[in-house]
Amino acid sequence: MSKKKGGKRLNKKQIAEMLQTLFQQHPNETYSFKQIFKALNLDTHPTKMLAIDLMEEMAWDDYLSKVSDNSYRLNQKTQIQEGTFIRKANGKNSFQPDDGGTPVFVSERNSLFAMNGDRVRVTYMARREKHIKEAMVVEILSHKRDQAVGKLKVEKDYAFLVTEGNIFVHDILIPKKKLKGGKTGDKAVVKITQWPSKESKNIVGEVVDVLGKEGDNNVEMHAILAQYGLPYKYPKAVEDAAEKIEPGITPEEIARREDFRDVFTCTIDPKDAKDFDDALSIRQRGKLWEVGVHIADVSHYVKEGSVIDKEAVKRATSVYLVDRTIPMLPERLCNFICSLRPDEEKLCYSVIFTLDDEANVKDYHIAHTVIKSNKRYAYEEVQEILTSPSPSPREESEYDSCLKTLDRLAKKLRERRFKGGAVKFDREELHFDIDETGKPIRAYFKKSNDATQLIEEFMLLANKYVAESVGKAKKAKANGQQPKAKTMVYRIHDQPDPTKLEMLREFVVKFGYKMKTAGTKGAISKSLNALMDGCQGKKEQKLIETVALRAMMKAKYSTHNIGHYGLAFEYYTHFTSPIRRYPDTMVHRLLTKYQDGGRSANQEKYEELCEHCSDMEQTAQQAERDSIKYKMVEFMADKIGNEYDAHISGIQSYGIYCEIDENHCEGMVSMHDLDDDYYDFDERNYCLVGRRHHNKYQLGDPVRVKVARANLEKRQLDFVLADK
Repeated sequence: MSKKKGGKRLNKKQIAEMLQTLFQQHPNETYSFKQIFKALNLDTHPTKMLAIDLMEEMAWDDYLSKVSDNSYRLNQKTQIQEGTFIRKANGKNSFQPDDGGTPVFVSERNSLFAMNGDRVRVTYMARREKHIKEAMVVEILSHKRDQAVGKLKVEKDYAFLVTEGNIFVHDILIPKKKLKGGKTGDKAVVKITQWPSKESKNIVGEVVDVLGKEGDNNVEMHAILAQYGLPYKYPKAVEDAAEKIEPGITPEEIARREDFRDVFTCTIDPKDAKDFDDALSIRQRGKLWEVGVHIADVSHYVKEGSVIDKEAVKRATSVYLVDRTIPMLPERLCNFICSLRPDEEKLCYSVIFTLDDEANVKDYHIAHTVIKSNKRYAYEEVQEILTSPSPSPREESEYDSCLKTLDRLAKKLRERRFKGGAVKFDREELHFDIDETGKPIRAYFKKSNDATQLIEEFMLLANKYVAESVGKAKKAKANGQQPKAKTMVYRIHDQPDPTKLEMLREFVVKFGYKMKTAGTKGAISKSLNALMDGCQGKKEQKLIETVALRAMMKAKYSTHNIGHYGLAFEYYTHFTSPIRRYPDTMVHRLLTKYQDGGRSANQEKYEELCEHCSDMEQTAQQAERDSIKYKMVEFMADKIGNEYDAHISGIQSYGIYCEIDENHCEGMVSMHDLDDDYYDFDERNYCLVGRRHHNKYQLGDPVRVKVARANLEKRQLDFVLADK
């Protein structure tokens, strides 16, 4: 499209027509202001401003959808939509459409008593002038969960459950005969037997489990699990089935497998780990190295459709709370039969690589194997071996020498991965040391080191080559037809949100950094890495890393491969942790089926399983975060009134989140406590700005905070600023 000749300024009608044509011709595209100005050749300030005003009007009339503050797309929605209901304790409920569009406000009177997470059908209401867009729930398609966790309150004639975070409109009524012995103050799990309706607004339920008294560590951890619908005990029938599994390995089974029992093999895990699902072996082959990535052969013991398999499908993942692991498989399997314990013969599924001194893969094959681990290492032990001054070759043990060779090869793989465009985010994880009662006595961040990176690189390599072995297109047939790849479970990661990436670029410019937001995947990721390297050690480092992470998409499982952006791999899967992740077990089964000459598996069935596993992974992460929050508040409970140096880790319209530098515990300074001015929330620049005095609180800024309150029930830590 071009500007009017002769320098004549475009009028409102002409620009409106140009915008309509652009969006209609590209109905699936999202356009930023910058892209629109370029596409329509709008290069004067008045025409640009006119276009922005017109798009605002078009969005108001529902012709366009506003994707972000500076981007729009054609609105292809009908009046009736399906999606997820999001309930908020403050009454600001919303409807999240299935297509991932902008959430729409739903008032309480139009909610049909829908609960948080319910799948609903809504109709968009007629837009009132100068009012926000609203939706009305017309049907609840399915309830997300039929259980709730909370505190019992038992009165003379009735009882009810007060839920965590007030997720329900009303407390849940419980008939006295359905209390299961529960008393006032007990935490309990309640099954809902009657949902609200036009006839009765009450929610009625019955107690299925009394967890115990509030404040007890086991009770609180079980409550977190139950809140997310996660299991906190193992069904007896499944444990009984695991007890019947024969752990011995027959000579016939060994004869069917490649034998690695005489090759140096070790496991490297956290010091408190019990389930060792991966091991590494290494031996020299002339001038080359043979490295084996050996993974516990779970699918040999857990047969598809068995009672153990059905429970594993339901759980889909092990859950790691601060003080415990809730395993996907029964303990007998994950800690004993399948676990690659030292000096025990174990069945594995392995990827065997032949590497040169530069860690180039010269050859590889995937095989069922039998191994015997020589040693079980903790990360700390390996780190000490790798970083201590090298003794003379005669003094160095054979095992130490093998570890150093593996480390050298891993460093080459890592270097090549980042050169190939992998995104460099070294994320720290908050950990606690806890005493025998579960009380946290120390909080600290765990950073990756040479030992953890050694394991990581070989696991990534195995996952990549396993995915390629099935997914990579085979050579064309004689008739020129390209054979279709068989069904496979992939771990996929989409490219960053282009709008968020553009916002990141605009933001970092203010600190003097440049960044590419257009071009090839590799060019963008290399630009991101340059940004991460450039801000290392600077005061804005945490701020830029936080904003950059928000632009990233979430990784998930799918049978439809789009590659893994973060790792810069065209094909990637999860093969290396079948003890704690169900997708890995699926991959093992598919590989075995195809190695035996089997036909392609049912894609629809596996896609459904992929979606379930992705959902369960997110749920497990939420429970893990809640357990960290609980331990954080518990750790700080006896430190009320103490002052600490901190930095701003989050900005919201209702206050600022601050992370203490010394122990990494995070709390919030409420807007009520910022009473020296009236503050406006500048979402684009991640800051609060005072109207009168122009004080500014920005993400990443250093602050001095005082611990004001530690509310264990709400898992909430409140700070006030100590240096106002």
